[in-house]
Amino acid sequence: MNVKNWKDVPGVPMGKDVPGVTKRVLVGADDGAPVFAMRHFEIQPAATSPYHDHDWEHEVFVVAGEGELVGEDGSLPLKAGDAAYVAPGEKHCLRNSGAEVFSFLCVVPMRGEAPK
Repeated sequence: MNVKNWKDVPGVPMGKDVPGVTKRVLVGADDGAPVFAMRHFEIQPAATSPYHDHDWEHEVFVVAGEGELVGEDGSLPLKAGDAAYVAPGEKHCLRNSGAEVFSFLCVVPMRGEAPK
């Protein structure tokens, strides 16, 4: 077993092509997790994750702030306490639509978490 505080996990910017988005891998391969990775994302006001798709599902739980889950059919509002499911192959991104940091957990199969 392993316990850590999310604040003790360094946040990694998603890169120059994705400004305003930070990711922390809370549980992953380094913890010995064989099946799932749990990540924590923070998206700054007016920022967005890349619009993309992949062959795995993921689940999102909003911790704080307000945002939108954007897909090919439009967008769905998200706020603290909401949970969302994104199916394999579904194009999507998450966008901060509020004035505060949009913070959420995202769980994916281990193949969805790129190695360091």
